[in-house]
Parts: sequence; structure tokens; C-alpha cells
Amino acid sequence: MNWHTIHLADVQAAPWRNGGGVTRELAAWPAQGEWVWRMSVAEVAASGPFSRFEGITRWFAVLQGAGVLLNVRTPSDSGAAGAGEHRLTVTDPPLCFDGGLATDCQLINGPTQDFNLMAQGSSLPARMVRIQGDFQAAVPATKTVAVYAINSGASVRFDAEDLYVPPATLVWRTVTTSATVQVRAAHALWMEMSV
Repeated sequence: MNWHTIHLADVQAAPWRNGGGVTRELAAWPAQGEWVWRMSVAEVAASGPFSRFEGITRWFAVLQGAGVLLNVRTPSDSGAAGAGEHRLTVTDPPLCFDGGLATDCQLINGPTQDFNLMAQGSSLPARMVRIQGDFQAAVPATKTVAVYAINSGASVRFDAEDLYVPPATLVWRTVTTSATVQVRAAHALWMEMSV
């Protein structure tokens, strides 16, 4: 299977219900019906609550701007993933949290651009990693992998295949046989999901 390539500039923005920003859905699988996983970029213009997604694991990374303070609330000391207060900037690792929890977002100093990965329980992401330099991973079969190049391009080597990812672009593919992936980028995100 070849790489799917999606440029952020080619995706139409959809406004949030609460008016706090807009979202551009880059990719979702399956393409029709209820998605199992979804990747999107949000422009957050104002502080306020996030939409809740019951049964969804959510990963969040700041792409541009001063950053955010996220308060992921749980009604009891349940030990839910990601619960608590988190300060996130363009250099911090992505935050993984329970998308069904009430989450408030406070902008630190003006609007931000943020990347979101959401997955149903059957497709929980193995990981989401911020890349600032060189990264390598051994990927088993039956994984979906993705690279998002943020404000500079990314060079990807998938076994013997080389790929350049322009800035503000997502590439993804399903791995049918085990592979070694190397990524070189000043600022990018790497994601893996079960399929």
C-alpha cells in the first residue's frame, strides 16, 4: 500500500460548536461511517472546553503558538489516563488522555495550532512521538503509521523507500509486513495505531 498524502492547506476548516476554534480533519479510517481513528489539526482561538468523546483515547500536541494549559477533570480519583493539569508547548511530548473526560483549555498567550489523534478502543495508538532530529522505529505488520511534518519538511525512509514530507503535511500508510522506519525532521510527529 502506498502513502496517503494530505496537505493541511487543502483541507476545509469546520467550526467548533462552541465557537472556540476550527478543525481540519486530515484523515479518518474507515473513510465512510463511524471512524476507528481520526487525525486532525485544530486552530484554537479562545480558551474554553473541549468536546467530549466517550470511549475514545485522545492524543494532543501543540504545533504553533505559546501553548495551552489543559485541565483534564475526573469526578473521582479513578486514575483515568491523562487526568490532571498539564502545561503543553511546542517542545513538550504529546499528551494522551481519556477523551470522555471533561477537559478545559486555557491559552497561555494567544491562539495555538494543535494536532489531535483520536482512536476507538480497538485501535488504541501504540504511541505518538514528537520528533526533533532523528527518529527510528521497527514497525510490526498490521500497524498504521503516520508522519506529520510541522513547520519544516521531514525525510522518511521506509525500509529502502525514501519519501519527503513537505511542511504542514500528513502522510500515512498501513504496514502489511514488518518494516524499519527512519525519520529526520526539525519538528514533526510520529504516530502508530493498531488496525
